[in-house]
Amino acid sequence: MTTDRFITNRLALTTLIAACLVVLISLSVRQVFGMFFMDFNIDLGISNTEFGLAIGIQMLGWGLSGPIFGAIADKYGGHKAIMLSFIFYILGVFFLYNGPNTGLYFQISLGVLIGIGCGGTAISIPMSIVGKHFPLSNRTIAMSLVTATGSFGYFISPLFTNYSLENNGWIDTLFYFIIFLSIGFFIAFFVRSPNTNENSSGFQTEQDQTASEALKEAFTNKSYILLISGFFVCGFHITLVGTHVPKYVIDRGLEDWTAAMILSLIGLFNIFGSLLSGYLSSKRSKKLILSAIYFLRGISIIAFIFLPPSTISSIIFGASFGLLWLSTVPATSGMVAHIFGTRYLGLLYGLVFLSHQIGSFFGAYLGGLFYDLYGSYDYAWYLAIALSVFAALIHLPIKEQAIERIQKA
Repeated sequence: MTTDRFITNRLALTTLIAACLVVLISLSVRQVFGMFFMDFNIDLGISNTEFGLAIGIQMLGWGLSGPIFGAIADKYGGHKAIMLSFIFYILGVFFLYNGPNTGLYFQISLGVLIGIGCGGTAISIPMSIVGKHFPLSNRTIAMSLVTATGSFGYFISPLFTNYSLENNGWIDTLFYFIIFLSIGFFIAFFVRSPNTNENSSGFQTEQDQTASEALKEAFTNKSYILLISGFFVCGFHITLVGTHVPKYVIDRGLEDWTAAMILSLIGLFNIFGSLLSGYLSSKRSKKLILSAIYFLRGISIIAFIFLPPSTISSIIFGASFGLLWLSTVPATSGMVAHIFGTRYLGLLYGLVFLSHQIGSFFGAYLGGLFYDLYGSYDYAWYLAIALSVFAALIHLPIKEQAIERIQKA
């Protein structure tokens, strides 16, 4: 039994706290853009398809920039990557706030710039930096703390946004977001990568490996490909729900505050889901945990769309899906770190997360497209259920053993 201390040094503690705050701010802003749709629709003339496309582009920008910021963090330090990413994030929200913000400019602001901003600030990069500070025995728990703190942002942000939209309007609400993100920019300075000789992975040969060798090793590993495929489904689910549930519940005859309640419940219960997933991932098979999570997501969606619309069914969905929301992250990132080590964790997990964001693109875009074509979200939900079954099955063949590398002479 290991006797590793949870906090190994002051730098690890400072980085953990700062990373938690960065993710809290980043995800608090990112989570609630779906609540702006009605205002964007009325004031800017944005359609369901246009809005879904912008969120989809945002997800792709987030995913495509993630490996780049991961490589920057691995080579130059985590704080530099995150602070650079915050600059894009702030610019995107500023242009939405101050214009031009219609047509192509809407896609650039909400889609491209904010997407790039999320690439270095939202979960994957801060969490991978934290993971480098902790030994294997505590790594998934430390990563789950970052995820859980971001989940608290999911809880409070819809409540604040709903209040601010009703009392201040969407323009002033975006101004408040700019302030929050600017605070995050300065906090990011304290998200520091460990010194090379303090790497806690336990893989001595990692230090001799180049980035290209790490990529070749990963993409010739079947388990890595299966993880990438499964995380695609995670992205589809999360963005479909986060983007389109606000309009979906209104279409079903529920009050508009129901959407804020669902998103807040997702955030609240995701705190517990992330922590539980992190704990179980340190004790049990990560692939079985992931398989169960994806299967249960399908059950939660089935209950939500087939039960009669009501406040009770909305509460059940928000709580159940919240437990499963980001609970995939500690297990997925922990498995990448366990199999390949932490030397290139930012890059390798960034690529896994790219698949997540490609799935997010389709979740956002197809949800809006299906609605505009057929007048409902039914086909999007049916696809989400089918993908749940797919993801539950493909995690089962994954091999969780760490790669044994030949020591260079």
